[in-house]
Amino acid sequence: MKTVLLIIDPQNDFCENTGTLYVPGAVGDITRLVNFINKNADKIDYIHFTTDDHQPNDISHANFWIDKDGNHPNPFTIIKADDVKNGVWKPVNYDVDKAYNYINQLEIKGKYAHIIWPTHCIAGSHGADICEPLMNAVLDWTKNGKYYGITRKGTYPYSEHFGAFMAEIPDANIPETQFNQQLADMLNSFDKVYIAGEAKSHCVANTISQLFDTMPQLVKKLVILEDAMSPVAGFEHTADAVYQKAVELGAKIETCC
Repeated sequence: MKTVLLIIDPQNDFCENTGTLYVPGAVGDITRLVNFINKNADKIDYIHFTTDDHQPNDISHANFWIDKDGNHPNPFTIIKADDVKNGVWKPVNYDVDKAYNYINQLEIKGKYAHIIWPTHCIAGSHGADICEPLMNAVLDWTKNGKYYGITRKGTYPYSEHFGAFMAEIPDANIPETQFNQQLADMLNSFDKVYIAGEAKSHCVANTISQLFDTMPQLVKKLVILEDAMSPVAGFEHTADAVYQKAVELGAKIETCC
């Protein structure tokens, strides 16, 4: 039986308690995940990371927006399509139509409200790096001749990209926002797919839900390591239905111990 460990966004800004968007519980999640890798090193055939890699001027960051007085929004401000349409918030030197259409599509499709997050995981910065304890454990694991991979997401500034496989609102003209069939096929080539990472409420949940209609056969191979992921504060039960449906489709929920 071939096994892959998929680790979603284990980056410093999420996993260090000094990170700009620290997920409460992530330090313990990483500790347990490191122990899981060390204990099961000979049983894990491949490890694959995803990383959230943003520009400072991302649609989910304050720098992207100003109000009529030139002020940027505070973290956790919710911006609605009508706010953009009515000029309550407008992009700073960016395409207003693209920004409006993105938020409008989010609302039409019943996805997350558009939230301004603390600026996080800036490409090339310490906050975007994979957290050191986990990276060291993976490097030790490679000493037996094994390899790891990385899928970088979130680079398109006009859409959130929570899930590993595609942006929240894919753009037909932007390939990196489309469904990542290569990643899905790679994971599906394994018999068992362990999944862990941050955050349980957003990026892990969306990664799983993006498979429900596109590759349900891959959902059946998932083993969700529930003690190696935590929700963003205030979103503790946001994704409960996702995990329930995953189990109904054949996924298993286990712990690292």
